[in-house]
Amino acid sequence: MTRPFLLGLTGSIGMGKTTTAAMFADEGVPVWDADAAVHRLYAREGVGVAAIAAIRPEAIVDGAVDRGRLKDWISADPAALHRIEAAIHPLVAADRAAFVDRAARSGAGLVVLDIPLLFETGADATVDATLVVTAPAEVQRARVLARPGMTEAQLAAILARQMPDAEKRARATHVIETLTLEQTRADVRRLIGKIRAAHA
Repeated sequence: MTRPFLLGLTGSIGMGKTTTAAMFADEGVPVWDADAAVHRLYAREGVGVAAIAAIRPEAIVDGAVDRGRLKDWISADPAALHRIEAAIHPLVAADRAAFVDRAARSGAGLVVLDIPLLFETGADATVDATLVVTAPAEVQRARVLARPGMTEAQLAAILARQMPDAEKRARATHVIETLTLEQTRADVRRLIGKIRAAHA
């Protein structure tokens, strides 16, 4: 069984990562979503519930992990995030490996791994190539501030935790600018064709 070509997809908030990931899925490419994996782990019956309960029992509500309580803990304790990541990252990695294995068994030659903190967590070392989606700063800002409840202060705090867009682009194997849906979809199709042609 041949392992599929793994393309790591990332991009800062408001750059169009979710939309671009959906375009790959529309083209029949299996897409693994790191955020969705964490939601599964934190849900009732999720394997992450016991892992969080072992380090922060107060964060478990009705048999699931309460993300609000985790955020409160992170705000109050500088060491909390590291402890959460140490408990959850191995489970996320196992979920990702199982997804890739299923995709390989189904004959997929390409798999997209949608990982928001691809470079920040060193996950770029586990993929064959990386794709950064980007947009001009003013477009990014307008998109994010259009989200319900989002403030300038929240946006600033999120951007402070993420690697600067310019650095991501410099490290990426491929870059797609997400200005229009038509152009983004065309670029996605072109990249799929390029990867498939090179790794057929």
